[in-house]
Amino acid sequence: MKTRHIRFLLLILLSGFYLTGNAQDKKVKEGIFQNPIFSGDYPDPSILRDGDDYYIVHSSFEYYPGLLIWHSTDLVNWSPVANALNKYVGSVWAPDLAKYDGKYYIYFPASNTNYVIYADNIEGPWSDPIELKVTMIDPGHVVDEEGNRYLYFSSGSYVPLAKDGLSITGEVKHAYDGWKIPREWSIECFCMEGPKLFKHRDYYYLTVAEGGTAGPATGHMVISARSKSPLGPWENSPYNPILRSESNDEKWASVGHGTVFDDTNGKSWMIFHGYEQEHYNMGRQTMMLPVEWTEDGWFKIPENVSINKPVNKKGVKQLSFSLNDNFAGSTLKPQWKFFGEYDLNRFKLENNSITINGKGNSIPESSPMLTIPADHSYTAQVELEIEGDAIGGLVLFYNQQAYSGILADSKNILTNIRGWQFVTESDKIKRHVFLQLRNINNTVNMYYSLDGKTWLKTENSLEVSGFHHNVLGGFLSLRIGLVSTGEGKVKFKNFEYYPIK
Repeated sequence: MKTRHIRFLLLILLSGFYLTGNAQDKKVKEGIFQNPIFSGDYPDPSILRDGDDYYIVHSSFEYYPGLLIWHSTDLVNWSPVANALNKYVGSVWAPDLAKYDGKYYIYFPASNTNYVIYADNIEGPWSDPIELKVTMIDPGHVVDEEGNRYLYFSSGSYVPLAKDGLSITGEVKHAYDGWKIPREWSIECFCMEGPKLFKHRDYYYLTVAEGGTAGPATGHMVISARSKSPLGPWENSPYNPILRSESNDEKWASVGHGTVFDDTNGKSWMIFHGYEQEHYNMGRQTMMLPVEWTEDGWFKIPENVSINKPVNKKGVKQLSFSLNDNFAGSTLKPQWKFFGEYDLNRFKLENNSITINGKGNSIPESSPMLTIPADHSYTAQVELEIEGDAIGGLVLFYNQQAYSGILADSKNILTNIRGWQFVTESDKIKRHVFLQLRNINNTVNMYYSLDGKTWLKTENSLEVSGFHHNVLGGFLSLRIGLVSTGEGKVKFKNFEYYPIK
């Protein structure tokens, strides 16, 4: 077994965190998987095949540490490798993961510019971000037959890169106008984005997303074009759109942002994202389908294949999924992200607990520590000890304007409903409590316990189906959060997450 694979296995065993597709339904036979392969908020996937290994990274937006890289050997079961971005540069949108001349690169837009980070080893350490001083979004890396490097952007334009990939060496040039969407279709906007490029036999292929990343369920789509040169001219595929939700009745909406690649057996696949109807607040989830090649050199989705049907995949075995964390060790597990701020001096892991210093006087000011739920219905709970005049809590958090949950100070249980915070149970605790959220298809009940066994329901419940981008903007998702505010500290122990079937 490769040394790298041994390290991955140790990481999985230590963290208890291994992501497998189809979190809502584990009954999948060996050799078959059910979409999504990443349940929950995993948008704008960028995939790299490196020998027998696959790596993937997603948009990380305001969640830090960012750009979490995942590893797989079967394309369905994934384990975390490393957070590649630890320095805050703003909201990180669609990245592109590439390898060139033995080095790994991630190109990504943030704060109206573009950056690159690089590493000699996929596990890091990764460099600090280097600004490329290009204002377009969604960089897509491509290399021609002479080894020249280019970045495409959402506008259909490209720029040449230096050999080391760390700077731009020429002017922006426009090469592709996209595919004309029929006017009668319901879309959000033309909004060409997410260029991904690869070479297959005699042609370079370009895939882009069009129609808007959210909005109407039928808007987002995958468009393909090909050229004998990575610089064009580009010919649109006769099979466009390669993938699109054609009605509001389909389970998966706004499917797009596709990348085509070959697996280790030479079979071609497309990885992409989409919203799940009635569960938009889970964010855009990562899915995968096979593609087939026509005799005249185009690719398309096979006729008998559907996102909603099980997909045959040789070698797939179903593994476990767990967000549970007893906070063992001295390193934060990869499922946790802070919203906006990532300050290593603010928290400490010791004695199977994490102590987080209080910050601000409200949930958004606290930069909550968040994790991604992967199920329609679930229970999340945690044990808290309150120090000083801190307030600790277990919340559901979308952004600074949209959040709710259950909290505790030194003696009271508090409820926060969309920013309105009040005491709901007076003089019930003495600096120690267990808090619990039970989310049943977007209706959330809140509980507390003095011993972690007997749970007392508060009078307040939440309805959270509207906490998503089409309502609130931001391209984010509703995440489970641990909160520490005020003057003091909160010690958290034994975070537990259980799907409810």
